[in-house]
Amino acid sequence: MRSPFSGLPQVEVQPGDRYATSTTTGTGVDIKTLLGSCVAACLYDPEAKVAGLNHFLLAAPRYSKSLPFVETEAGRYGIHAMELLINDMVKLGAIRSRLRAKVFGGASVLGFTGESKFLCVNEVNQRFIRDYLATERIPITSEDLGGNLGRVIHFHSDNFRVFRRFIQKTETEKIEKVEEVYWEKAVKRPEEPSVAVLF
Repeated sequence: MRSPFSGLPQVEVQPGDRYATSTTTGTGVDIKTLLGSCVAACLYDPEAKVAGLNHFLLAAPRYSKSLPFVETEAGRYGIHAMELLINDMVKLGAIRSRLRAKVFGGASVLGFTGESKFLCVNEVNQRFIRDYLATERIPITSEDLGGNLGRVIHFHSDNFRVFRRFIQKTETEKIEKVEEVYWEKAVKRPEEPSVAVLF
């Protein structure tokens, strides 16, 4: 399938999945995903021409703001999700020390609320991805996190550009239902669209 957005072959990444590719042959891929509270990390090694994207939601409605993520089940799950993507990219020729990141998502769409001393699910996702990348010394070259609308992300593996488009509130509500199902499964395991923006 070719992307009507870019003309590139398109791969769509669902919640909990990941995709990595090499463009050493010169053929790029449009890696697409739809985000609500979930976060997508778009990683790339510009020298090896390897790119990858994952889509994950940490399995917790809230955590203490003072609790280190490595001590939480959700944090361990997030680390696992990131390491799976990085390992896929390394197998394609990427070098970990050269990786760069663009991060998206973490909108407030699941409706969880908590006291001020707690982080809600979208905040947990935002904090985790920033903390993880800082710990691993993977620079964030651009980000678009937070808000209350879902996003469509198109990550082009040939030039590492990301096009983000906010989606209508009615579409965001559909994402909310999908993410609630995804979130519940994970826990059981111990407006008008805007113009696309380039990152």
